[in-house]
Amino acid sequence: MNTPSDSSLGREVRYPDQYDPGLLFAIPRRAAREQIGIDEAALPFAGHDRWHAYELSWLDAGGLPQVAVATFCVPCTSPNLIESKSFKLYLNSLNGRRFDTAEQLRACLVQDLSACAGATVSVDFELPPMVAASAAQSIDQQSLVIDCYGPPQSGYLRADTATVVEEVLTSALLKSNCPVTGQPDWASVDIAYRGPAIDRAGLLRYLVSFRNHAEFHEQCVERIFADIQARCLPEWLSVHARYTRRGGLDINPVRVSAGAPLPAPSRDLRQ
Repeated sequence: MNTPSDSSLGREVRYPDQYDPGLLFAIPRRAAREQIGIDEAALPFAGHDRWHAYELSWLDAGGLPQVAVATFCVPCTSPNLIESKSFKLYLNSLNGRRFDTAEQLRACLVQDLSACAGATVSVDFELPPMVAASAAQSIDQQSLVIDCYGPPQSGYLRADTATVVEEVLTSALLKSNCPVTGQPDWASVDIAYRGPAIDRAGLLRYLVSFRNHAEFHEQCVERIFADIQARCLPEWLSVHARYTRRGGLDINPVRVSAGAPLPAPSRDLRQ
C-alpha cells in the first residue's frame, strides 16, 4: 500500500526532462477515512478535489513550446488521492513531450491521472472565475482568546437547535501542515448549510485548532465535514476549501451532503 513516506515528498528529487506518468503517486483514501470514522462503502458526502494548474507546458508537433492553464477534477469516490508533489513532477515531465494537438495532450492527462486516482479525472484547459461579491459571512472578525492550535477539537462545535438558518460562513484562517514535510498549507473555507444555527465562536476556534495539525488537504476537508455533521446536525452541508498555490498547483476539495448542490467553482484573491 502506498503511504506518504513512500512518495517523493520530503526528498530531494531531480526534475524530469522526459515524460513519465510513473511519477504520479497514489495515496489510498481508506486509511484516513477510517481514522475520521467515515465508512468508505457508504460515504456521507459527494464532491471532488479540484486542482488548478498554472504552469502547464508542452511542445507542438514542430517543437514550439505551448502553454496553458487547466482544471483537473478528481471525484471523491475515487479510491486514491493524487499526492501533490508527484502531480507537479508529472506535469513538469510534459515540458519536452510533443503533442500534435492540445486535445491529444488532454487525452494523455485524462488517461494518466485517472489511472492514478482509480476513477475518471476530468481535464479542462481553463480556470474558474475569481470570487465575485459573495453572500458568505466572515467569522474571522471576532474578539476571542484562543490557545489551542491542534489537534482539531470537534468539541468546540455546537449549534442552537431552537434557531434554524440557511447561510454561508467563511474563514480565511484555515491552516494545516503537510504530514510528511511539515510545510504549511493555507486555505480559505466556505461552510454552507441549512439547520441549527452554528455557533460562530466555536466554529472559528475549531478551524484554528487545525493550525498545527498534520493532514493532507483532502482529509482536512473531510474531517471538517464529518465533525460539523456529527456535532451540529445540519439538514444539509457543504464544505469548500480553497488552498493557496504551491509549485504551480492549488487544490480545492469540495464535500457536500448527498443531493445538495455543489458550490460554483471559483478562485479567491490568494489564488
